[in-house]
Amino acid sequence: MSRPFDSNPSAGSLFDALLEARAVYGAKKLILEDQERNPLGYTDVIRASFALGRKIAELTAPGERVGVMLPASAGVVVTFFALHAFGRVPTMLNFTAGIRNLKAACELAGVKRVLTSHRFIEQGKLHDLTDALEQTCTVTYLEDVREKVGLADKLFAAAAGMFPKRFRTEAKADDPGVILFTSGSFGAPRGVLLTQGNLIANVRQIAAHIDLDPDWVMFNPLPTFHCFGLTGGVLLPLLTGMKAFQYPSPLHTKQIPPLVKDSGASILLATDTFVNQYARAADPGELSGLKFIVCGAEKVREETHNLIAERFGAVPVLEGYGATEAAPVIAVNKPTDNRRGTVGGLLPGIETRLEPVEGIPGGGRLFVRGPNVMAGYLAADGSIEAPVDGWHDTGDVVDVSEDGWVKIRGRVKRFAKVGGEMVSLTAAEDLASAVWPDSRHAVIAMPDAKKGERLVLVTDQRDAAAAPMVAHAQSIGAPELAVPRKIIKVPEVPVLGTGKTDYVAIQRMAEADGRSRAA
Repeated sequence: MSRPFDSNPSAGSLFDALLEARAVYGAKKLILEDQERNPLGYTDVIRASFALGRKIAELTAPGERVGVMLPASAGVVVTFFALHAFGRVPTMLNFTAGIRNLKAACELAGVKRVLTSHRFIEQGKLHDLTDALEQTCTVTYLEDVREKVGLADKLFAAAAGMFPKRFRTEAKADDPGVILFTSGSFGAPRGVLLTQGNLIANVRQIAAHIDLDPDWVMFNPLPTFHCFGLTGGVLLPLLTGMKAFQYPSPLHTKQIPPLVKDSGASILLATDTFVNQYARAADPGELSGLKFIVCGAEKVREETHNLIAERFGAVPVLEGYGATEAAPVIAVNKPTDNRRGTVGGLLPGIETRLEPVEGIPGGGRLFVRGPNVMAGYLAADGSIEAPVDGWHDTGDVVDVSEDGWVKIRGRVKRFAKVGGEMVSLTAAEDLASAVWPDSRHAVIAMPDAKKGERLVLVTDQRDAAAAPMVAHAQSIGAPELAVPRKIIKVPEVPVLGTGKTDYVAIQRMAEADGRSRAA
């Protein structure tokens, strides 16, 4: 069950927090499984971490930032803790970000070695990524490392499993815990350094906010290069006694629902896009055993709430809100208090500050501070750019109720000035979603000689037109300025590997469309 939030837990390091969880929930409790269906207990994970970590330590230096390019699996979890057992810093690489962004991430973080697997590269057809990385890094395949694990390593791991604190590298809460990279949905990804204390604090905050049962199973199809996948899908269950079931890709729409049922999953982590797809592909009994679904990274559509309720009964879809810089969860709804249209209540220990935004009445630009807020961004010169006085600028415009429930009004970047009025691009997307709920839509702003900016809708709805949106806007009292008059119809709206809309790609599409029409 949930425990009171303690911003100074007894375990200062992530590895010690894992050891503490073993002491609380039992050495043999099964807490990690993936599609190979070979469940591992706490001691299994700890021993495997020492065996693998000892071999990785022979190839790396203490404190080194080591790249990890693996899908959600038991292997990536063991690799993460193997690096921590020997004082290395996991640097989680987004293999969906493209060669240019991947190489830039390694350069920014100073990564000299990348850990991956032959099987993953073969199945994902990612040879072009490894070829590009090998120009500046050493790519090490875990299958090759495991082949070199000998009797001495196994004996070492067995002894370390019995007396782990004698063998693990000691670490403190303010030591590096992980390097992650922001999604890049609005521009170039940034490197974020989260401390071990940041990650542990966010786990404690979530556990103090929502009652969690150690007998539950967390089903995680999200990649661990995404902070939601790492903290919510791996660290939260392992450190609170729940089994973490890892699945390598959220894109497997048909395979995931039956596995959710077969694994006995209690909680499903995903994004609105993926949950909507699973609900459409699933048989009625495949998701109905869930206690609840937690969605982050993008707005949960009303249509998704209704679809789950109609097909699977009383399975709440809890919308949450976070940022990589906050490890990541800032707010989330509760199964016992699920307010549609909000992203939930602020987690304990988080301070907020709202700054007015010119042209947008009510609410304000959200700044957050707390034990889960990052050490800082990686700078090109190798330094860390810490948040000023601990405050992180989320860039989001929000309303916060008296009891701490948050409603997102949009990103500061996601407002346009049309005819002198500030218009939310998110609200414009909501209009399109209300008219065509089964399609995907994205709205961006383009320069306009007469009105300053104009709204452009990019959609996969083949018959999309402005008139139905105007009619809907009038029926709900929304300003007609929020209706995009320019519509670009595409076979597929671009999304990132995390399920977020790829606004950078969409902006390029709109610019290309404008050039082709002008030619």
